[in-house]
Amino acid sequence: MSTPASGEPRSQVTASVAVIGLGTMGGAFARHLIRAGHRVTGFDPDAERTAENRHRGVAVAADCASAVADSELVLLSLPSSAALDEAVTEIARARGAAPRGLIAVELSTLDVACKSRNRQRLGQHGITLLDCPISGTGAQAETADVVVYASGDEPALRKAEPVLCDFSRDLFFLGAFGNGMRMKLIANLLVAVHNVATAEALLLAKRSGIDPDVFCEVVGAGVAQSRILDLRGPLMAGGRYTPATMKLELWQKDMALIDTFARDIDAPTPLFDATAPLYEAAIRRGLGELDTAAVFEVLANTQANTERDESVDD
Repeated sequence: MSTPASGEPRSQVTASVAVIGLGTMGGAFARHLIRAGHRVTGFDPDAERTAENRHRGVAVAADCASAVADSELVLLSLPSSAALDEAVTEIARARGAAPRGLIAVELSTLDVACKSRNRQRLGQHGITLLDCPISGTGAQAETADVVVYASGDEPALRKAEPVLCDFSRDLFFLGAFGNGMRMKLIANLLVAVHNVATAEALLLAKRSGIDPDVFCEVVGAGVAQSRILDLRGPLMAGGRYTPATMKLELWQKDMALIDTFARDIDAPTPLFDATAPLYEAAIRRGLGELDTAAVFEVLANTQANTERDESVDD
């Protein structure tokens, strides 16, 4: 079912693009598109993000409706279902009397039901919504090293593809609307497990006397290599959890979506379930603003506490 995007060169045609949501991901996408020569207008309700992106060269509109008024393509990079509902209301209002044919691309990690509901809402105004969540961290977004999991109307996707490819490493078309999100949740299940597995293995290396940096280099060159080891192993080894590539408090939203998705289709997830307490413990310890790599600290402290308890028993 999964087919990669065509290997044709990226189009040199510029487009007028609105980026709604200028957070870590959306702001990076906007800047890549500007560098690629597109006409970009952004909007974010957060004053700090607005100021940061304006300082970095993004033309920022006063509101969502103004940002999308003259756009050919709208990119949505939003933190919640409520934010998507609100943005769609504004887009529909702004484009209600405009020519039909606008394409909106939903890039966020949100539940399929919310995306489907808003697809119907926009469809009533002749606007096509695509489901295209992103695989990658904020750090990867800065270097256009993310992957797009695209689903929905294929002709519309092919029109949007040149723009999407200007801020991504690869794009995969996954068929029916919603399959992009389903693939993203499955991929994030692996991220959750690989992150904790990396922490566990690195702690084992450290306790056995192996230098953590050497561990990351050597294991990363062998069959046990993973992208999460490459990205988060060095953070764990150095105890460096800021700036966060994905904050623990934001990751909890993804964990909840994965859990609901798996329960709804009656799929067993024993390894994923085993990771949840570690992420929850990190939040309880006040690490929510730190990178998800900080689960290493939870595991290390748990082991240390166990050792102290055992010494008292002796």
